[in-house]
Amino acid sequence: MRYSWEQFRIALAFLTILPVDRSLEVTPLRLGRSMALFPAVGLVLGLGLVVIDSLLGGLIPRSVLDCLLLLLLIVATGALHLDGIAELFDSLANGKSRAGISRAIQDRRGGAMGMVGLVMLLLLKYLCLFNLPLGVKSAGLIFMPAVGRWVQVVLAVSCRHLRSRENSGAVYLEHAGERELLIACGTLIAVSLVLFGMEGIFLVFMLGIAAILLIKYFEMRLGGVNGDVLGASSELMEVFSLLLVLAVI
Repeated sequence: MRYSWEQFRIALAFLTILPVDRSLEVTPLRLGRSMALFPAVGLVLGLGLVVIDSLLGGLIPRSVLDCLLLLLLIVATGALHLDGIAELFDSLANGKSRAGISRAIQDRRGGAMGMVGLVMLLLLKYLCLFNLPLGVKSAGLIFMPAVGRWVQVVLAVSCRHLRSRENSGAVYLEHAGERELLIACGTLIAVSLVLFGMEGIFLVFMLGIAAILLIKYFEMRLGGVNGDVLGASSELMEVFSLLLVLAVI
C-alpha cells in the first residue's frame, strides 16, 4: 500500500505542479512504473474541476466558468502538454520526411503552425466543454483528464521511444510495461462504467480505436514517440473524449 501511494505521489508530482514528492527519490525507473497511476491523477484533476464547477456554478455565467475551468486545468498541470501539441504541429508542418520531422520536433523555437494549432485546440476544447449538457458535465470533467493521461501509458508501452538531442524525454518511458498498461486500462474502464454505465464501454471502445490510430500514425510518420508526442496525444484525446461524450451521451 505504501509503495502504491508513493507511486501515485510521483505521478501526481510529474503531471501537476503540486509539491508532493519532496521526500521521495524520483528515478526514471520509479517514474516509469508510476505511469500505471497516470489515469488516477487525471481523476484527481477532474474531481477538482467538478468541485470548482459546483462552487462557482451559481455565481458566474457558464461561459466564463468553463473558460476558468480550462484555465485552472492548464495551471494545475503547468501547461505541461500544451508545449507538446505546439511542437508536434510545427514539426509535422515543417518536416516532409521522417528525419526532417525528427529535427523539427527537437527545435524548441515556436512556429506559426504550432501557435495556430494550439489556439484552435484550446478553442475546440472550450466549445466542447461549454456545450456539454448539464446532466453529464461533471462526468465529462472527470472523464476528460483521465483519458488524456491514459493514452500516454498506451503510447509509452506500445510505441518505439525517440530520444532527443538532450537524451531525455524517453528515459522514463523505457520502464513502463504491460503491468502499467493493464492497470491504466482497468482504471479507465472502471471510471467509464461508473460515470456512463454501459455506454461507457462503447466510449472506451472508440477511445481504443483512436489510440491504435495514433500508434500507427506516429510509428509511420515519426518512427515512435517522445515526451512531446505523449503530451500532444494527451491534449488530442482530451478533446476527442469530450466529442465522444457530446455525440454518444
